[in-house]
Amino acid sequence: MAWLNIVQIAISVILVTIILVQVRGQGTGLFGAAEGSFRTRRGLEKTLFQFTIFMVVVFIAVSILSVRFA
Repeated sequence: MAWLNIVQIAISVILVTIILVQVRGQGTGLFGAAEGSFRTRRGLEKTLFQFTIFMVVVFIAVSILSVRFA
C-alpha cells in the first residue's frame, strides 16, 4: 500500500517541522535549561507540545499498519 508510505512521509515532515519550531521557541538551546528552571507550558507552546505527542502516536500507528500490510 503505497499511500501508507506517502502518509508516513508527510507525518514525518510535519513532526520535524513542529520539533524545530519548539526548539527555536525555547531560547535555551537544544538540550534544555539549567536545572531548577523548569516552567509550565502555556498557550501556543502547550498546544504544539500536545500536537507533537498526537502526531507521534499517529506516526507509530501508521508505521505499524505499513508493516502489517506490506
